[in-house]
Amino acid sequence: MLDIRFLRENPELVKENIRNKFQDQKLVMVDEVIALDKENREIKQEVEALRAQKNQLSKQIGGLMAHGQKEEAEAVKKQVTANADRVEELTNREKETEEEIRKRMLVIPNIIDPSVPIGKDDSENVEVERFGEPVVPDFEIPYHSEIMESFSGIDLDAARRVAGNGFYYLMGDIARLHSAVISYARDFMIDRGFTYCVPPFMIRSDVVTGVMSFAEMEAMMYKIEGEDLYLIGTSEHSMIGKFIDQIIQEDTLPLTLTSYSPCFRKEKGAHGLEERGVYRIHQFEKQEMIVVCKPEESAEWYDKLWRNTVDLFRTLDIPVRTLECCSGDLADLKVKSVDVEAWSPRQQKYFEVGSCSNLGDAQARRLKIRINGKDGKYLAHTLNNTVVAPPRMLIAFLENNLNADGTVSIPKALQPYMGGKEKLIPDAQK
Repeated sequence: MLDIRFLRENPELVKENIRNKFQDQKLVMVDEVIALDKENREIKQEVEALRAQKNQLSKQIGGLMAHGQKEEAEAVKKQVTANADRVEELTNREKETEEEIRKRMLVIPNIIDPSVPIGKDDSENVEVERFGEPVVPDFEIPYHSEIMESFSGIDLDAARRVAGNGFYYLMGDIARLHSAVISYARDFMIDRGFTYCVPPFMIRSDVVTGVMSFAEMEAMMYKIEGEDLYLIGTSEHSMIGKFIDQIIQEDTLPLTLTSYSPCFRKEKGAHGLEERGVYRIHQFEKQEMIVVCKPEESAEWYDKLWRNTVDLFRTLDIPVRTLECCSGDLADLKVKSVDVEAWSPRQQKYFEVGSCSNLGDAQARRLKIRINGKDGKYLAHTLNNTVVAPPRMLIAFLENNLNADGTVSIPKALQPYMGGKEKLIPDAQK
């Protein structure tokens, strides 16, 4: 959410930003906010003047009564009553205008970084850099669920009977591999100085509207019926929410946290062949990283965060690339974002396995996360990034570490988390 003063002083810049995000339907909101803000400030001024006048009139009443001028005193009392009625009317209107302003400000997009490429959607995202050599083996790589089935590692039919489409049972070595990846990611981030955290898996509506846009909320969040609680779509939601309405001492920054959680997402709409199996699902687990820092440090932390993900995937022998998100692909709160994509030898292309975002002070303004510095209080900057999100990450792992004989090699970094195993052996070879 933008600062109302910034919008008031830079309406054309805000409009240009809206155009760059291809959200022209929101242009009218800028003028509406300016008009409502003007009315709101005029109301405040009138209320202040009426309250000051009340004090003066009250003194007059006392003086008139002291001199026996009862009729004049009664006339002034009527004026005081009329002023009080007007103050009540104005106060009610003030609340209405502030609510109308907030409704619009919540959907006017954040100002994107000047380096963000301008484009309508994810088809216009820009490749930045590749890490590791993508390899296409000389043998056919099965669909990821078929690889898992060769180890008796997945049961989608049972999951459909129990919960419907978009759920899964992971079994045996595949389930163990899933947990191993999460544990390895946790320790990887701890070794990089991040504090490990397991957060609440449900959050209240004020946190939901603080951490994401309405469009994201509608597309993602599951509401708990009859309660003011939502299942989290990612632990970033509850991790940033941890600091709601808090004043953080400047000398404790930056706050660097890595969190584990299950994630729950609606994932509406039909999906293609490559998104079946465990690619696009309603429930998964994830290791996340978040940073709360001073504004001048957020650009540096942004680069550190996505590099952490790249480094982790490379230790697991998975080639990756970074993709700069264009303006039209950025959620409204984001200043800048980069996707990390893993190589799929089967598809012979990259696919998304994580996303790193700098949200500037947008979440902090909504959640009132302030820093107490030597020169006074100011809003924090917040960032988040995916460390790993299996089981989607397992698709990249299995495809890139699959051997021609159907075995799957376990990279050295992961072997301690797999009981020392160097390979997974399919059922047919046992």
